[in-house]
Amino acid sequence: MSMDLALSVARSGLRLLDRQMARTADDIANAGTEGHTRKILDGRAISANGAGLGVRTGMPVRDVDLALQDAGARAGGDVAAGELRTRLLAAVETAHGRPEDGDSIGGLLSGLRAALGTLREAPEDPMRRGAVVQAAQDLAARYNGTAAAIAAVRQQAHDALVEEAAAANRALAEIGALTIDIRREFAAGRPAADLEDRRDTAIARLAGSLDISVLRGRMGEVTVVGRGGIVLPFGVGEAFSVAPATVAPGTFHGGAGTLPGVMLNGQDITRRMVGGRFGAAAELRDLTLPRMQAEIDLSAAHTASRFAAQGLRLFTDAANTVPDVTVPYAGSAMLGFAGAIRVNPAVAADPALVRDGTNAIVALPGGPSAFVPNPAGGPAGFATLLDRLLSFTFGREAAPGAAQPPIASGGLGPDGTLVSTLSGLGTLEVHGGALVAAQAGARAAAEQGYGRAVALSELLAARSEARSGVDVDREVAVMVELQNAYTVNARVVATVQAMWDALFGAVR
Repeated sequence: MSMDLALSVARSGLRLLDRQMARTADDIANAGTEGHTRKILDGRAISANGAGLGVRTGMPVRDVDLALQDAGARAGGDVAAGELRTRLLAAVETAHGRPEDGDSIGGLLSGLRAALGTLREAPEDPMRRGAVVQAAQDLAARYNGTAAAIAAVRQQAHDALVEEAAAANRALAEIGALTIDIRREFAAGRPAADLEDRRDTAIARLAGSLDISVLRGRMGEVTVVGRGGIVLPFGVGEAFSVAPATVAPGTFHGGAGTLPGVMLNGQDITRRMVGGRFGAAAELRDLTLPRMQAEIDLSAAHTASRFAAQGLRLFTDAANTVPDVTVPYAGSAMLGFAGAIRVNPAVAADPALVRDGTNAIVALPGGPSAFVPNPAGGPAGFATLLDRLLSFTFGREAAPGAAQPPIASGGLGPDGTLVSTLSGLGTLEVHGGALVAAQAGARAAAEQGYGRAVALSELLAARSEARSGVDVDREVAVMVELQNAYTVNARVVATVQAMWDALFGAVR
């Protein structure tokens, strides 16, 4: 090997080592930077006719496991969805009160029945009559408060869709701009690893909005596909949009509904949204919360109806009416009744009516038996109504041998498409207790799912960090190795230089 060739080989080694040291220093400096991954800078041996000519320095590339990275992004989307569900459903759980304190719907129904039982022992006692009215007012207030909480959370779910559309648009715009830069660098033969790190960070943010898969090309291009085959576009302005709206108990999305959907370039994809905060918010707004609203409406409506059927219009709405519980829920007066239920003002003004009754009942086949209210000046110990209420309003039968109208479990929601798991629960107290357990338990179930998602996300993040992250101790060890190799190559250069100096000295 000639001295010129030896010097050239040593210089190529020094160039590679110089860039590798710079790469290592950069990794160490960015060890705590979000999204930064370890870079690899390799050399490729150059030879001709079997003779080594040195080493060619390559471009820095990322040391990443893309499959692990994509799995981590999807897990991050599950975390985002679980956090949203848990946070919003917590408000519904709080509105239901604490069953152990007896102030939930089921507990207050039991309290009302107990107050009526106490009054039955002394129907002439005005204090006991007042206690019944107070128990009824407490129950109506719990219905009102829980219905208001469900409505507020449903509005928050819609607002979350509006906010998420803006966040997804920002992420898509960033991904698109970075992809253009990455392709430009690839085409020019320049490194783009840092740009790819930034793009993956933006992709992870987008994965918080909805479940996505990423298809990567050889020249730095990517295609982002939502579950269900939705291809997400780059560089088209505001691709996602959700119009602001006021959510009411009777509003819904789809069909003849008035609630706006999630639009992607003018196409409604609400029913195709899966995963992330988009999927969670749409599910809450269109399925979970309308079902909860229907369940509490039915509880309130059947409570009012079963009292009125025995001769006491204890509960009414603002128009002083009681819903017909035998008609389908959608479009009926039952829709939103839990938010409107109140103690009949006539009963509140004259608590004696809880003993005497408010209206006569005509016996009909399969329905309650006949009843005539206690007339003015009638017996102070009138107990007929109280016996009817205790035996039938709170029982499974409207009269001996006549079953109560069933509490519907299908045809729910403002569009009549939802189904409840609360079926076959014949008494008001059993239905009320099951309702509270199911709706308050929804937050616990969401929190459990959130916890599992967090655990998986943390596991994948740890594996990704071990695989692609910067281990400072390892990088320092690499730096020492590079330093030793640099010293050896520099010694080669110095030796060749000394030989040249000796040669020139001999010639002179």
